[in-house]
Amino acid sequence: MAYEDYIKAQKMGLKAYKMNTARGQYPYLPVLDEILTLAETECEVNLGVMNIPLGQVIGTSTAGRTRAFASNFMPLLDYGTEFSAKWSHLVDAQIEEGIHDAIKVYEYMNRYYVVEGNKRTSVLKYFDSPTIAAEVIRKVPKRTEDLENRIYYEFMDFYRLTKINYVQFTKLGSFPKLLQTVTGDTETPWSEDQCMDFSSFHTAFYKAFKEKGGNQLKDTTCGDALIFYLSLYPYDKAKEMNSAAIKENLDKIWPEILLLGGQDTVELHMNPSEEKSRVNSVINRIISTKKKVAFVYDREPAKSGWIYGHELGRLHLQEVFGEEIETKSYITDSEHAEEVLEYICNDGNDIIFTVTPQLIKASLKVATDHPNVKILNCALNSSHNTVRTYYTRMYEAKFLTGIIAGALCENDKIGYIADYPIYGVVANINAFALGAKMVNPRAEIYLTWSSTKQSDAGALFWDEQINYISAQDMITPTDDAKQFGLYTIHGGEKTNLAMSIYHWGAFYEELISSIMRGSWKAEESTESKAINYWWGLSAGVIDVICSKNIPAATIKLVNLLKNSISAGVFHPFSGLLTDQKGNVRCGEFDILTPEQIMTMDWLVDNVVGTIPVIDELKDKAKPIVELRGVDTTSPDKGGTSLL
Repeated sequence: MAYEDYIKAQKMGLKAYKMNTARGQYPYLPVLDEILTLAETECEVNLGVMNIPLGQVIGTSTAGRTRAFASNFMPLLDYGTEFSAKWSHLVDAQIEEGIHDAIKVYEYMNRYYVVEGNKRTSVLKYFDSPTIAAEVIRKVPKRTEDLENRIYYEFMDFYRLTKINYVQFTKLGSFPKLLQTVTGDTETPWSEDQCMDFSSFHTAFYKAFKEKGGNQLKDTTCGDALIFYLSLYPYDKAKEMNSAAIKENLDKIWPEILLLGGQDTVELHMNPSEEKSRVNSVINRIISTKKKVAFVYDREPAKSGWIYGHELGRLHLQEVFGEEIETKSYITDSEHAEEVLEYICNDGNDIIFTVTPQLIKASLKVATDHPNVKILNCALNSSHNTVRTYYTRMYEAKFLTGIIAGALCENDKIGYIADYPIYGVVANINAFALGAKMVNPRAEIYLTWSSTKQSDAGALFWDEQINYISAQDMITPTDDAKQFGLYTIHGGEKTNLAMSIYHWGAFYEELISSIMRGSWKAEESTESKAINYWWGLSAGVIDVICSKNIPAATIKLVNLLKNSISAGVFHPFSGLLTDQKGNVRCGEFDILTPEQIMTMDWLVDNVVGTIPVIDELKDKAKPIVELRGVDTTSPDKGGTSLL
């Protein structure tokens, strides 16, 4: 029996060896000594004897026995050697009574390298054992800014509180998020009961994940899938589910899981789909049934400029389409959003627009249960298969208002009040700064954030004698203040100069029209990709309104550049661009990609200010920043703090 097991294991080893060799990859076990020649360690910590996840035992400490094993820890040496005899003896021991003697390993970066017990490890891997007893010594790497290193330091904090070593993530922030998800606390050590509950849930989840083929996913770990799962299914309920129930939920959200690890999982639609012939469009609209379209807000339109803009878009739809569609708005908070969306779906709505990123969780959950309802969420840089997202390239309009500010300011100083440090907002700031710099090389943009605890834009602008200021874009109907758009202050009097505006009505009109034309199905990719609509000046969904207080020559320049951007012959983020630290972010003859613009977490060199970290924000700003914020887990991006 042991002979047959050895031959089978050897075949597995030879197969892995040949596959790695064919791919040009190292065919043997990784060697920690060799890995550490390229990395520095800080210290060693003896963690004692414990069960460790066998899947994370990936190599050996030294090169001594590495060539006896393939990269999957299966044996390579022929049967009849002393090595094969010892291996076979361990097989008999495992079958008769189990292997109980602890191996000795080094743990480095949440992976384990065997010091003593390579054959025991090999045999237990052959039997597909989930864990192995081991005496563990941790080699702590020196802290760096490398992503994997930062994730590992988060893991060490997580391990200190939980003593759990079997969860792996590929994204920064996942370990503290898991702590918050399970206990609502990122500082208190877990109790024994909490550890046992989580272990039981993880075992059930892993079984379901494995049955779905999750172990074959290249860039997504079981932990990545688990944390996404818990964002939709609360832990208190999820931990009571068995593996079959978890798998049933995984079946619904599996397209989303497939998107988690990919680098090219989002299909950006930068302009509306091509219009079909007028005849076909008319025929489709005649034969199509009346559409019910719902808009879901998180507050009253009268209390929010953002929501008010979307409400105007809804009213525009009703006016344009008349009897062809029926629209209705609903207001809910995040806590009750799922219940409201369920009601909307069951009420026969065909299309649902959830207009804030905070509603994405409920949108995803409901979309998996109602695949025939088209649900779209207004957010940038989202990658979801079941919910499409839409947003505008507002940075194009901000570039134009920056042109105006740079041309008119008298002392080369311009103020900019930003709201949340989320995706898209940083691009708006940088585009504004580049526009000002284009017409005034000495222009500096003094940045402040309305969402920070210590925000005091008035004092900053007064101290710096700043008279030209860019503030919020959207007007709240109940607020008659003039602090919006680009304005100037002279002698205590505010004068509005220009305003970047959203044409949400045009956006929604085109989306609804495209659905009526049948474009929704045609846009679906054969690959598993998310679809994001990211339209700009060329689609007529944003614009800049200039007042009569701007000189005619400046308006002429703005119109020239607006037409050039719309036609695609000029791009705000092109040519040599450097950040506040002097790093080149775009080459002299290059153009930044849409993905680079979306995910900007740096400021151009003529911005004075920083991107705030999460602890600097007001409490009400934290939820949206945690959901859609740029990287606020690291120190500032190189500017000088003014607040």
